[in-house]
Amino acid sequence: MAAVGSAEYTEEPTTNVKFQRSLNLPGCSGSLSLLGTGYREKVFAIIGVKVYAVGLYVNPSILSKLNAWKGQSTSEIQESPSLFNLIFQSPLEKSLQIVLVRDVDGKTFWDALDDAISPRIKALTSIDESALSTFRSIFQGRPLKKGTFIFLTWLDSSKMLVCVSSDGLPSNVDATIESGNVTLALFDVFFGNAPVSPSLKDSVAKGLTTILK
Repeated sequence: MAAVGSAEYTEEPTTNVKFQRSLNLPGCSGSLSLLGTGYREKVFAIIGVKVYAVGLYVNPSILSKLNAWKGQSTSEIQESPSLFNLIFQSPLEKSLQIVLVRDVDGKTFWDALDDAISPRIKALTSIDESALSTFRSIFQGRPLKKGTFIFLTWLDSSKMLVCVSSDGLPSNVDATIESGNVTLALFDVFFGNAPVSPSLKDSVAKGLTTILK
């Protein structure tokens, strides 16, 4: 799968963050499998600063829905919006694990996320605004230390769980986001045409290529 690692972990090669190959998360019906890893870099005064490592986990049953892409190359899979849309629309869990590799103020983290999500929603509804407010409240005034885990877990195409933990895997859900526009926008932030972590999308495409041989 993604990069090198032991039998139980995969290491993201740029940040050296280790991701479990499979894990169980609050609110999910079963174990999720790691599909790929990457990192997010922000540029400050021309210098690239790595902010977090990120991995995509999916309910393994999703993979059986992707037979139409069997035998395709990594680049064909990476450039297939319909494949990533099918993964998003599937009523099976998928989760992003974000692992901070530096201390970040919660407001700074949210502002960066909001700056990516909001332009992807053409007209905010009251449902969207309520969902964004709930999302924002998780991070406002909350210092996020290096090593903090943030899980963004889609239960289906309009419902997402947010878990934040500074001490290993989370045991409870911090918030539930219920807005199809917000959940789709967030998926597009990572897997659309202009992903914030190109390395993640590339790694996921490579993982799918291997699985769909």
